[in-house]
Amino acid sequence: MTDPSGSRNPAADPAARGRTTIADGVVVKIAGMAAREVDGVHALGGGLARTVGAVRDRVPGGRSSVTRGVKVEVGERQSAIDLELVVEYGVAISDVAGEVRENVVEAVERMTGLEVVEVNIAVDDVHLPDDGEDGEESSSEGRVR
Repeated sequence: MTDPSGSRNPAADPAARGRTTIADGVVVKIAGMAAREVDGVHALGGGLARTVGAVRDRVPGGRSSVTRGVKVEVGERQSAIDLELVVEYGVAISDVAGEVRENVVEAVERMTGLEVVEVNIAVDDVHLPDDGEDGEESSSEGRVR
């Protein structure tokens, strides 16, 4: 709809008729999924969160939490994200962190329209090839015989 001067009337624009808010939980889920998509990321979350999550995952009907290891602050137009990662042994941690940062920023900005002002990454652990899912050695035998 245009006014007599030929310019578009902003009040007639459907996008200007209301406000959209995005809950913190939405950004947490998007960031968690985006971080897990990067090769070299084994898991998200610190030691205690992973241990509790591993127990919860084994309970019948339980499911893996995509929010584990992700914290966000969401404002009207911006968001800040903190991630706790466990990386695979042998990967270049700085490269993985950079790829995670890029993937998270792209996904959150594309899906929400929020500007991501920072993505802070804490690498809490390295998953070794002989580690079990919860970080404990999977072998039931001791090293000493």
